Order: sequence, then structure tokens, then C-alpha cells
Amino acid sequence: MFSSDMEFLNPLILTSLLPLVGIFVLLLIPAPKEILCRNVALLTSCMTFLCSLILWIHFDSGTSFFQYNSTFVWFPSLNFHYSIGLDGISLFFLILTTFLIMVCILISWSAVKKYLKEYLISFLILEFFLIQVFSVLDILLFYVYFESVLIPMFLIVGIWGSRLRKIRAAYQFFLYTLIGSVLMLLALLVIYFQTGSTDLQVLWYSQFSETKQTILWLAFFASFAVKIPMVPFHIWLPEAHAEAPTAGSVILAGILLKMGGYGFLRFSLPMFPVASIFFSPLIFTLSLIAIIYGSLTTLRQIDLKKIIAYSSVSHMGFVTLGIFSFNLQGLEGSILLMLSHGLVSSALFFCVGILYDRYKTRVIKYYTGLMQVMPLFGLFFLFFIFTSMGFPGTSSFIGEILVLMGCFQTSTFLTFFAALGVILGASYSIWLFNRVNFGSLKLKYIKIYQDVSRREFIVLLCFVFLILWMGLYPSSFLNEIHYSSVNLLVLTF
Repeated sequence: MFSSDMEFLNPLILTSLLPLVGIFVLLLIPAPKEILCRNVALLTSCMTFLCSLILWIHFDSGTSFFQYNSTFVWFPSLNFHYSIGLDGISLFFLILTTFLIMVCILISWSAVKKYLKEYLISFLILEFFLIQVFSVLDILLFYVYFESVLIPMFLIVGIWGSRLRKIRAAYQFFLYTLIGSVLMLLALLVIYFQTGSTDLQVLWYSQFSETKQTILWLAFFASFAVKIPMVPFHIWLPEAHAEAPTAGSVILAGILLKMGGYGFLRFSLPMFPVASIFFSPLIFTLSLIAIIYGSLTTLRQIDLKKIIAYSSVSHMGFVTLGIFSFNLQGLEGSILLMLSHGLVSSALFFCVGILYDRYKTRVIKYYTGLMQVMPLFGLFFLFFIFTSMGFPGTSSFIGEILVLMGCFQTSTFLTFFAALGVILGASYSIWLFNRVNFGSLKLKYIKIYQDVSRREFIVLLCFVFLILWMGLYPSSFLNEIHYSSVNLLVLTF
């Protein structure tokens, strides 16, 4: 039974169920009616996004407690409960999910030529799973949805990928992320048999011995490190991005990479604080390697998608530095940086998708002098490049400066090498923009040029607005995040 008579009026339940309603309606529509399928999927995603905004509007930023709570008794004999709720950390990840799914449907409007109905259903299923990942308060259910996300993403890459190696990339993505999560499942069983519960809020206050914390932390790390991905668990990422359709790359970079960081924040730090502190030097080392290695590898790529993919490895290195700095600035900076990266990387992948849809190549040597014939595209691309390199006034600057402030309190040596990543990030960002937009046109390869369409312009403008909002008025996000971050530090120490 539900915990109160008003559970179905809970806006979080409505947000969770809307994608399922859209899936059911799409199943009833004949596949040849493609325009109707697109309209239903877009309407569903828009309504889900609006419902997630209602969650933000009514969110109480003055508390660290979970809000919009609902509990459904699942298996009473095993003490399993289906519990959902949001705090300041999970709220914005859920909103980012609903926004990017809506964007993915818009940018796929005319790009998908086969199995359109199944494609749209896959994205709505993915949206349902992701909303559950960021709202469930039961660690077993989190694991179920955490792994379920792999299924629609595997189909999106393997069926609607853009090149011949898409099947290999899909299997590589699926197997890499699944194998890492098997250890997490074993850890969940150990936790359940010791505590008799899988409720997150109970487990936060459960006591584990130092030896057991070490083993359990490593099991969770195996799963989360692959998702982020941290070096050396990143091998699947460039290949998956290169072969995925544009919308697949957007959701992969925008949301799926954030599940690992979210897992560290939600589980590893509060449940295994001693082990988290013990392994922090390992995290710092891997993060610095990711920042430096990711930046240097980006400089030598020739595929536009792989350039952005390797830059994501570098940016997520800053995120893990902030998480394990164990102070408020580092934690809040890592959350803001994840949200910012979700917007910036998605926008950059969309820009690459615009070029690929027109000219069917992502090799950078074919694109020079685009500013002469695609000025609107060039301006948008310049803005997102500057955001990616952490230019003041943009969302990435706020996240990076907070992470560096947090790192400085931990180690000046660490901060120095992390700051090198900012310089290298500016190097590959400016190099990329210069190669694509300046120089002489190569009419030998591409003779017809088309600037952004009205639909593309609206989507890119939305990204610009959100990035500037977060960069110029970060307190509107930090207010909600603050008390949850403080509570996380209290649980850790």
C-alpha cells in the first residue's frame, strides 16, 4: 500500500510515469505514421520536462531532507520497499535528463530514416530509467535501473549508429559497463545480509568495519569508474561516441557519464567514509592522469566526435577531484561542473551532428573556413568552445573555479597540475575552432554549404541561455545544492 492517500498527486510520480504513458501511446500508433509518432514523443518529453520544472519550483532549498517522498511496499518479507525522493543533488540531474531527452527527440526530427517508432520508444524508455536512477532511494532498485539504462543505449548505438563499426562499439559499451557492475551486485548482497535493508537512508547510518568498507568501496568503484569513465576504464567511450547517432552521443555525454559521479556522491562517500578517505590518493592520481592524458590525446585526434569524447575524459577528471576533495567548495563545484558538462558536451555533439548530417564526414581536415559560409553556426560553435575551456561568465568557469578552490584546500601540488589541464583545455579548444572555422574553403570536397535551420537555431539558443544562466547566476543552482552537500560532508565525517 502507499504511505498516504495523496501519493498519486506527487509531481515526482507524475514525472516518472509520463514517459511510460508516451511509450504506451506510441505502441498503439502504426509505424508508417511517422509524423504522429514524432509529435507524440515530443509532446511526452515536453510534458515530462515541464513536470520536472514544477519539482524545482516547489523545492524547499532550506533543508537537506529528501522531498516528494513516496514509499510502496514491494516485498515486505524481505524488507524491500520502492522508495523515491529528491534532494538538492538529484534534483538538477533529473531536470537535465528531461531536458536532454526533449532535445534528443528534436535533433532527431529528420535524421532517423528507419525504425523511427522503435527509436522514439527507446529514448522514452531511457528517460524512464534515468529518472528512476536519480530518484529511487533503495540501493537495490538503483542497481536495477543503473544497469537497465544499458539496454536502450545498446540498441540506440547498435541499430541507429552512423558507421559500420556500430555493432562492435555497442557490444564494447555494453560489456565494459556491465562487467564492472557485477562486483557492485555482490557488494549489494553483502550489505543486505549484514544490515537486513536496502533503504539508502538506513544504510547511510549503518556501520561497516574498515576492512569491509575497503572491499565494498572497491566493488562500487569498479562500477562507477567505468561509467564516468576514469582512466584506464575509458576505452569504450571514444568508440561508442564515434559510432552513436548524434542524439545517442548527446545523451551519453550529457547524462550517462554523470551516473558514475552521482554514484560516488550518493553511495561511496556517505556509506564508506573511511575507505573513501583511504583511497582518495588513488582517485587524485587517476584524475590527474585523466586531465593531462585526456587533453593531450584530444590534441592528436582527427575525428570531431573523438575530440569531444576525449575532452570529456579530461573534464570528468576535474569532477572526481572535486568529489574527493572532501570540502564544500569541491563538492558543489563538482556537481555544477557535471551539470555544465552535460549542457556543453551535448551542445558540441549537436554541432558536430549538424555538420555530419549535411556532409557525411567527421574528419576535421575537410572542414575549414566555415565561418565564411555558416556564420551562425560559427558563432554558436565559438560560444560552446569558450564554455568548454571555462571562460568567465559561463557555467564551466563556475564549476572549475570551485573545484580548484576545493583542491587548493587539500593540496597545492594537486591544484597546480589540475590547473595545467585548464591550459591544455584552452589549447585543444582553440585549435579545434581555428581548424574548423578559419582558413580557406576546401571546395574540392564540399561545394554546398547550409547554415543552421530554424529548429537547430532554437535548440542551440536554449543551450546558450542555460549555460549563461548557470554562469552568471549560479546561486539559483547552489541554493538548492548547498544543504544536501553539507549533509553529505556531515555523513562522511
